[in-house]
Amino acid sequence: MRVLVACERSGVGRQAFRALGHDAWSCDLEPADDGPLYHFHADVKEVLAQQLYWDLLIGHPPCTHIAVSGAAHFAAKRADGRQQEGIDFFMRFTRLDNIPHVCIENPVCIMSTLWRKPDQIIQPWQFGHPESKATCLWLKGLPKLVPTCVLPKPACGYWENQTPSGQNKLGPSKDRAAIRARTYSGIASAMANQWGKACEAATDVFTSPLFDGYGGVPW
Repeated sequence: MRVLVACERSGVGRQAFRALGHDAWSCDLEPADDGPLYHFHADVKEVLAQQLYWDLLIGHPPCTHIAVSGAAHFAAKRADGRQQEGIDFFMRFTRLDNIPHVCIENPVCIMSTLWRKPDQIIQPWQFGHPESKATCLWLKGLPKLVPTCVLPKPACGYWENQTPSGQNKLGPSKDRAAIRARTYSGIASAMANQWGKACEAATDVFTSPLFDGYGGVPW
């Protein structure tokens, strides 16, 4: 199966699908953390403009200007257009009519009211990670993810990535956004295992050509 993980620099999602034999690629404006192999160092709009066939696309549009965690800054972001840019970019992933299976992933954000409610909200602790991060999934042609390893809440009352008050304890840094955006390996593995099987079952024959000539060379 041909898979594109859009707006991913970590490579975690791509690696999970490739481990199961899928022809998975990632793309991002930044170089991939794990090297250039199977990564388009490019805007996803440029990658999709190549009109290559994809069976499944998992999109991680930037949440900086639309996540409700930043609501205190919404007025300024609406005034200068940053929020509308974030909305427009998110909505591009809703119009991929030529891709049969699509997942759009984001934290709790304004798109739940501006567009529609997500099909599913998952947590890392449902997939073996002792952390909390509500993650919304909007799905097309895909089943909801089934939790693979549900962990009990710690006796202290908060998860490993939280302070006692429930706030995320990751301090400010230049890498904060990239760290928080990184896909949890347990979730990526569940996507690869469950959606890989579901997509293959829904399609009799895959006729997409191989990526001859790209060889992981960054764009």
